[in-house]
Amino acid sequence: MFYRFTLSTFILLLITGLSEIAAQDIVINTEQRTGNRESQNIIYFTPSIYPDVAEIKDATNEAFFSAVSDSYVNNRNRRMVRVDMPVTYEDADRNTIREICINNNATHAVIPHVKFFKVGLGQFVFSSQVVVSMKLYDAEGNFVSESSYDTFRKNARIMGSAQNSIRIGTNGVLRELSQNIKRKK
Repeated sequence: MFYRFTLSTFILLLITGLSEIAAQDIVINTEQRTGNRESQNIIYFTPSIYPDVAEIKDATNEAFFSAVSDSYVNNRNRRMVRVDMPVTYEDADRNTIREICINNNATHAVIPHVKFFKVGLGQFVFSSQVVVSMKLYDAEGNFVSESSYDTFRKNARIMGSAQNSIRIGTNGVLRELSQNIKRKK
């Protein structure tokens, strides 16, 4: 008899104790999940490339979008949306930007430009350097900010691959663009 009383008391205490602990955990997790985090989509158009050589377009696009997506890995509030549509860097159409932002539920749009140049002496070429430029527009198609990053002048890199130069230039211009936005606020 004493054995039944002790066992039933133990089971009753165990069940009530575990139910209280689980209820507290659920409340904490629900509060953490329902924070005021609103996801922002940012559109990245296909970069315009100078010089216009067909052989370098695929490798340039791959290196550019790889660098951009790597910068969004740890950022949970923002998502990159890739739009494979050529938009001229110099003359961006406001209505097109606004329409694409609305269709993709985006808050901003970025129009990139990659310019290649060779570094060397005479006929000896050491490396291909790039100037990566970006223009940032809001969802209404209004110009917000512009920045560019020259891998040769900023990093003084002489050796290296073109893909690595694109990656360094893209990371540099994203950093400068975010600094410009912080200064404007």
